[in-house]
Amino acid sequence: MNLFIFKNLQNTRANAYTHWLLCFNSIKAQIFVFCPKLNHMKLKITYLLLSIGLLWSCKQTTEHNTLSAIEKEEGWQLLFNGKDINNWHIYNQGNQPSKWVVKDDAILCDPTVKTGVFGDLVSNETFQDFDLKFDWKVAKGGNSGVFIDVQEDPKYDATFVTGLEMQLLDNANAEPRHQTDSTHWAGSLYAIKGIGSNSKPNPYNEWNQSRIVQNKGKVSFWLNGKLTFENETNTQEWKDLVAGTNMKNYPDFGKFQKGKIALQNHTDEVSFRNIKIKLL
Repeated sequence: MNLFIFKNLQNTRANAYTHWLLCFNSIKAQIFVFCPKLNHMKLKITYLLLSIGLLWSCKQTTEHNTLSAIEKEEGWQLLFNGKDINNWHIYNQGNQPSKWVVKDDAILCDPTVKTGVFGDLVSNETFQDFDLKFDWKVAKGGNSGVFIDVQEDPKYDATFVTGLEMQLLDNANAEPRHQTDSTHWAGSLYAIKGIGSNSKPNPYNEWNQSRIVQNKGKVSFWLNGKLTFENETNTQEWKDLVAGTNMKNYPDFGKFQKGKIALQNHTDEVSFRNIKIKLL
């Protein structure tokens, strides 16, 4: 049996179903090759049992917004349970109706929602040293971001004034100004620095996996398993780096190593799921 087809099951129902069809057809073909004398009824029973087993296997891969037993032992915690956004609120505005909704097991920023306010969604809790993982996808040409170390205070009118942003972008269909600047590409520290060769987001409307680690001033970004940014943020070199960018116009940008996490509302459709964090 060609067992390799099981290795690349994706965490979406569509991909899981596609892989199930491949598994089923492969097994069916091999039954005919090695067991040509099985009668029709036995084949039907065999197909039925294989279908049940494979469908159950695929079902196990679509459990989103949950923690495994190992993750729980390691100290991971969910920031989104797949049902509500009670762990989040609108930046500087608290809990109120907004463009953020829960749909299909994901937090969705839906610009077509006619009611509710625009605004970035921020965590209720603050975090310092941590390992953060999340899945995300954007619509065609979509632009969004995830911020860390955000300071929520009326004196700051936006999350980007203080927080570091991992850029989320449909690189292939983005505005020209984003396509020509590698610090604007998916996975980069927006407007500051990025490893452009590793900025390879999946096509729009497909899920990506990202990771942000902050530990004693060192910040690292990953996109689909590849490092896209890494730097110490508590050194003179860091201050000099920021001073050479447009972010120098915000005096408190990048000065904090503790704060809230924020999901950006950039008036584009963006979805998040499997948001989990472990304190270091």
